[in-house]
Amino acid sequence: MAPVGQATTIEPQVRQTSRPATPDAGAGTRAFPYQPLWPFTSAADAQEWQASSRSGGHQPWHLDPVATALSFTRDFLGFAGVDRALASTVTGDDARVQVGYATEGGRTGIAAVIHLVRFGSGTDAPWEVVGTDDTDISLTQPAYGSTVTPPLTVGGRISGVDESIHVWLRTTSGINRGQVVGESCCQPAGGDKSMWTATVSTTAPPGQSLVVVASTGGHLYEVERFAVTGVRLAG
Repeated sequence: MAPVGQATTIEPQVRQTSRPATPDAGAGTRAFPYQPLWPFTSAADAQEWQASSRSGGHQPWHLDPVATALSFTRDFLGFAGVDRALASTVTGDDARVQVGYATEGGRTGIAAVIHLVRFGSGTDAPWEVVGTDDTDISLTQPAYGSTVTPPLTVGGRISGVDESIHVWLRTTSGINRGQVVGESCCQPAGGDKSMWTATVSTTAPPGQSLVVVASTGGHLYEVERFAVTGVRLAG
């Protein structure tokens, strides 16, 4: 596990999927060109934490991209088995954290590469999860940051043997933040970069922002690889 604050090199070949979406300018801050997923819901929320941190050191883990990535995996997604950071890179206001799990013989498995950016300005701006990078499971439909109409057609590509893809829709804001509001299980898949698709209905209200999560597993753990993207429901 990479120590907090130590930059190491992420080894797998990945493709960035969390590309800039509709900017969120917030109150007096620079535009945020991504869809916020975790832990803040808006620039105003991030600013509020930043101000409180300066006066009292409230929740310092927001300043650590590794801790933030693991909080997203464990606390928001509920993937208890994905319990460690394997590597991390930080370049300016951009970070990648490789999260995973223990396998046989002291080895580890890579579950995902979490993409984070600083939400706001200054060296004490908190880190925000904005998506994942493609590895051997991708989630390319719907497009990142897009406005969608239910039911959602979700899809991407996967490499592996005897895979089973589970899709969730989770809310990113409101009093029921993180609640599952749509689910599809389980889509058989496998091969080399084979296409997969699923149709997911949702109970979320119009205008709700969502995290779309696709995972596969079942060989050693329930969740062994996953990818996420962010969308908004029309309305």
